[in-house]
Amino acid sequence: MLQGKKVLLGVCGSIAAYKAAHLIRLLTKSGAEVRVIMTASASDFITPLTLSTLSNYPVSSEFTHDKASGLWNSHVEMGLWADLMIIAPASANSLAKAAQGICDNYLQAVYLSARCPVWWAPAMDLDMWQHPSTQSNILKLQSYGNRILDPGTGPLASGLEGKGRMMEPEQIAEVVQDYFKASRKLSGKKVIVTAGPTYEPIDPVRFIGNRSSGKMGYAIAEELAQEGAAVYLISGPSHVKPVHTGIVLHKVESAAQMKDQVMAYFDQCDAAIFSAAVADYTPETVADQKIKKKEDRFAIDLMKTVDIAAACGAQKKAGQFLVGFALETEQEEANALKKMSSKKQDMIVLNSLRDAGAGFSGDTNKISIYTAAGQKVEYGLKSKNEVAKDIVQKICLEWLKK
Repeated sequence: MLQGKKVLLGVCGSIAAYKAAHLIRLLTKSGAEVRVIMTASASDFITPLTLSTLSNYPVSSEFTHDKASGLWNSHVEMGLWADLMIIAPASANSLAKAAQGICDNYLQAVYLSARCPVWWAPAMDLDMWQHPSTQSNILKLQSYGNRILDPGTGPLASGLEGKGRMMEPEQIAEVVQDYFKASRKLSGKKVIVTAGPTYEPIDPVRFIGNRSSGKMGYAIAEELAQEGAAVYLISGPSHVKPVHTGIVLHKVESAAQMKDQVMAYFDQCDAAIFSAAVADYTPETVADQKIKKKEDRFAIDLMKTVDIAAACGAQKKAGQFLVGFALETEQEEANALKKMSSKKQDMIVLNSLRDAGAGFSGDTNKISIYTAAGQKVEYGLKSKNEVAKDIVQKICLEWLKK
């Protein structure tokens, strides 16, 4: 049951808007408290009065209650109120706005203010759904930690038949039930996650770095938090932002700073996932002033950075679970297994730059997971959010069975 759960339902302009009424009834019947936000075009398909009557709350669609009073509907307050936000139906237009951070209506303002998980239930014609721009927006929203409730296949309002039907209200209600009743496998656990690149300074304006975006590490942190873990996310420079309130973010730049922050938490943590792309070498000396271009050749002396995963492996206590990452271009499996053994990791995640769609910066990844017990599991190309789910579920399976 959903007793005491607060669900915020966003309704967009779509013929599927009539399904929102049934979804509200299912959620409230299960005990949830539901509040509704409509876009202006949604009222062309279903009336605010209908949704207000079913939810027992006024429907919000504007930043003010009414023009005469001038009273403000606080999008911030609404975004903080909910335990879960569902946009159903979600139009192609609203998906695109959210993916790009366009905030030109009340629904988008609440979405950008929400700290709870956000789910989208797309509803549109099959060609709109299949269009590359829509699929790009879907991947972008998933990279932000949003969940997409995959549309169904069947007759569409256009008269065509194909994928694009909003997930049925009964299915959505069932997914919501499963979400809230799911056992939090990692409740009470404290986990370190490293993410992103490190920048090793050459002078005040230049550095040695790599192309890591941090998307994979942030997605893993979100999944761990969803499973109930208290997550210490230690991140190099990245534009990604954590969503879950169970994540404590520490921003660093260099490998040395990342190592110091990891070590500050390591003794008190139950697990550590080393997904950051930490520099192997750093300049031996850092210039105080910007280095001027003078000679035809310029050499920088480099020295090894401290291997954070290996340092933690050497200090690992009984019961701690360590997960390494390996990005390889040759002899992938042999190198990954060697890293897992030498750094005393319990599991290692391998991805190869030879695999199209894998590696840095993108929204997808393709991995293989190896365990210290000798098991190997290969996964297909997926969004990084889906890859994070696979990794965290494998961590739970291997760690909690000990």
